[in-house]
Amino acid sequence: MKLLKNVTLLMTVLLVLVACGKTVEDADKYTSSIEDIEVPEDVSIVGLGEATHGNVEFQDLKKDVFQKLVEKEDIRTFVIEGDFGGAQVVDTYIAGDGGTAEEAINALDFDIYNTEQMINLVEWMHDYNKSVDIGEQIRFYGNDMQRYDESKASLLAYFGLVDPDAAQNYEEKLKVATNENIHDLTETELKNIDESIVDIKDDLEKNEDKYTEALSEYMYETALQHANVLGQRVDLSLHEDEYVNKRDQYLAENLEWIKNFVEPQGDDKVFVSGHNGHIEKTSAAFGYKSMGDYLDETYGDSYFAIGTESIHNTFLADNGDGEREAFTVKNNSPLMKAFDDVETDLFYVDFDQAAANKDLDNIISSKQKMTNIGDDFRSWYKFLKFFYTNKMVPNEAYDGLIIVDEATPTEIIEK
Repeated sequence: MKLLKNVTLLMTVLLVLVACGKTVEDADKYTSSIEDIEVPEDVSIVGLGEATHGNVEFQDLKKDVFQKLVEKEDIRTFVIEGDFGGAQVVDTYIAGDGGTAEEAINALDFDIYNTEQMINLVEWMHDYNKSVDIGEQIRFYGNDMQRYDESKASLLAYFGLVDPDAAQNYEEKLKVATNENIHDLTETELKNIDESIVDIKDDLEKNEDKYTEALSEYMYETALQHANVLGQRVDLSLHEDEYVNKRDQYLAENLEWIKNFVEPQGDDKVFVSGHNGHIEKTSAAFGYKSMGDYLDETYGDSYFAIGTESIHNTFLADNGDGEREAFTVKNNSPLMKAFDDVETDLFYVDFDQAAANKDLDNIISSKQKMTNIGDDFRSWYKFLKFFYTNKMVPNEAYDGLIIVDEATPTEIIEK
C-alpha cells in the first residue's frame, strides 16, 4: 500500500512537471511586436531590463523600445544604468554641442557600453534632437554612482564659474578621487574625500541664492547632484559589505531625483534601462533589495517594468581574468516552452493580456527560473542554472516580458 502511494505521488509530480513544460495552444494571440507595446496612462516610469549586458538584441532594445515610447507615449527622458557624470557628456553630445557618439559613450566608462548598438542609440538621439524644437528634445541621464571623474570635473567646472578660489581648493582636496585609483584608495583617503564632499555640499546649500543668481537654478541643482553622486561613490567604498544593497538604493534615489528634476521642464514620464536584476520589482536576486522594488514601493502602478528573456543566449562577459569572453547558456523553462509555437524570433508579452489564458496565467503567476547574468561569468557556471538564473514569479516581477529566441554577443569597441 505504501509503495502504491509513493508511485501515485511520483506520477502526480511528473504530470505537474509535464503540464508546466508544455507548449500553450494559441500563445501567439497574447504576443505583440515592440511597436505595439502599450503603457497605461497613469505610468510615469517605464523600466526596461536586460537578462545580460552582453547581448546585441538586448542592447538594440534600448533604442527600439525608447523610440517607440518617444513617438507614441511622448517620453523624452532616457536614463541608463550608467555613470551620472558620464551621462552628462552624452547629453551634451545629443544636444548638438560637438564631439562624436563614440567619445560620448566612452565617458560612461563601462566597457559593456562600448558597442555599435550603443553608438547607434546615441546617434539616433543626436539626429532626432536636430529635427525637433528645443522643448521636444531628448535628454540623457545616468543613475549610477560607481565613478568619480566626470562628476568631479563637472562640479569643479561649476565652482570655477561661481567661486574660482573655492574651485582651486576643492580640486586639491579631491585630487586622489579618480577612476584610475578607485579601488586603491585607503580608508583614510576615502574619509578625507567624504569630508571634502560634505564641505562642498554645505558650501552649495549656504550659498544657494548667490550661486543661482550668478548662473541658474538648473545648473545649481545639477552641481548639487554631482556632489551627492560623489558622496554615494565614497559610501560604497567605505561599506563594501553593503555594496549591492546601497547601490540599488542609490540607483532608485537618483532615478527619483532625475524624475523630479525633469518634471518642471514638462517631462512627466521617464524611461530607465538597466539589468533585469535592477528593474524587476521582487528583489529575487539573493542578498539585496532591487531598485525596481524601491520604485514599486514609491510609485506603485505608476512604475511599469518590462523584463527580457531568451531561450538560447550567447553573451559577452568578463571571464574573471579581466578579459571578455563569449559564453552560451540555454534556459528552456516552462515560461519559454509555453511560447514554442510562436514563429517570430522576438516578441512582447503583456502579462495582463496573457492572464486571460488559463495555461499562461498559471505559468506567469508561478515561480520560474529566469535568466539573470551579471557583467562577469565563469565557464563552469553554465552547468548549474543556479549561477545564471533567478527564481521569480514573472507577473509579480514585471508587467511584461520581451522574449528573444536566440540572443547573440556584443563586440567591444576598443578605445
